[in-house]
Amino acid sequence: MSERSIPHYSANPNPFPTLRPEARSLKPLIVIAFAAIFSIAASAQTKPRARDLGVPFDGTPGPNNAITDVAGVEVGHTTLISGDGKLVIGKGPVRTGVTAIHPRGKNSNDAVFAAWFTLNGNGEMTGTTWVDDSGFLNGPVMITNTHSVGVVRDAVIAWKVKRGEPDMEGYWWSLPVVAETWDGYLNDINGFHVHAEDAFHALDVAHSGPVEEGNVGGGTGMICNEFKGGIGTSSRILDAKSGGYTVGVVVQCNYGAREQLRIAGINVGREIPEHTVFKEDVGSIIVVVATDAPLIPTQLKRIARKVSLGLGRDGSYSGDGSGDIFLAFSTANPGAVSPKSDQPNNVHQLTMLPNDSLDPLFLATVQATEEAVVNAMVAAETMKGIDDHEVIALPHDRLREVLKKYNRLTPSQK
Repeated sequence: MSERSIPHYSANPNPFPTLRPEARSLKPLIVIAFAAIFSIAASAQTKPRARDLGVPFDGTPGPNNAITDVAGVEVGHTTLISGDGKLVIGKGPVRTGVTAIHPRGKNSNDAVFAAWFTLNGNGEMTGTTWVDDSGFLNGPVMITNTHSVGVVRDAVIAWKVKRGEPDMEGYWWSLPVVAETWDGYLNDINGFHVHAEDAFHALDVAHSGPVEEGNVGGGTGMICNEFKGGIGTSSRILDAKSGGYTVGVVVQCNYGAREQLRIAGINVGREIPEHTVFKEDVGSIIVVVATDAPLIPTQLKRIARKVSLGLGRDGSYSGDGSGDIFLAFSTANPGAVSPKSDQPNNVHQLTMLPNDSLDPLFLATVQATEEAVVNAMVAAETMKGIDDHEVIALPHDRLREVLKKYNRLTPSQK
């Protein structure tokens, strides 16, 4: 392993972009790109997303078209990029990172109702057996590379302990949720370059508002449909008749064969066949769905399953080598996990939607998932990694040409 100092992390980091302390001295530079509110806002105004290119999508997005449109949700990234050329295990090249998602923000210790679903199990999401049995998610959802799950999982516990959660409830015994996809085509995955402080950093800098996409966080070294992939996000606002609820999605996409890629119903992959990598669906995708609709765990399980349909719109068939794992949570019913000493037998009064009112939420989940994947590919940039392996970005001009050819550009972009 290359030498690196252990940086100090504050629970209230400077909101302006800075490098980690050791990044200033490392050569080649390890670049840390985190989601600072002001820098993200500026970036969001200049970096196009799928809708900006004229890609048509159904449904009404929230103001940020991101998972953070669900009030309270915060997202943070640590991005690790250094070195080039021949692979030297333990030194690089490094193309990896960590992404953190806080359901109620980094300063909350209030659990949320949650559920998970695996469409194809060639992957990992820790802590999910207890999510299944308890119906609760207590703490953040972390996403990283396949061989860094352990260190990130342990780091979440250390982060919680260091912050001194009230009475340490739940942290004498903790089962963090950490998911992964494999970045070993571009990244020195067996060099174990993700350290505990990288997870701490992603947790500390998580924020509301616009979310960085593409080659960031856990998505830094990922590939999607043989184009550069990574982190993507999207949201939908239901109409007033359906309750006005918000559904937000974040994806770490690392799956798919080029010839299967569909955008706006068009087989874009066959129209742009150059520079393919694997020729088959050998990757994975992690999807996290958030909503403020009052749902109980059995209903959230149904929400998590609907992610599959959104991926199907993008052309996924969930191949044998793919780890397609999804988690959904609701920020409604705050305090549901806490003891109610003032109530007989600790009884909680909960709210929930009836099952026959869930269809708009199902549809919103499908729509936001479809768009989040495309946003990830649109945001991602061409990357060269270990042994000069190169994965090209989805070319914006070619995408627009294909959509125009099939009369699928939005009217304002024609």
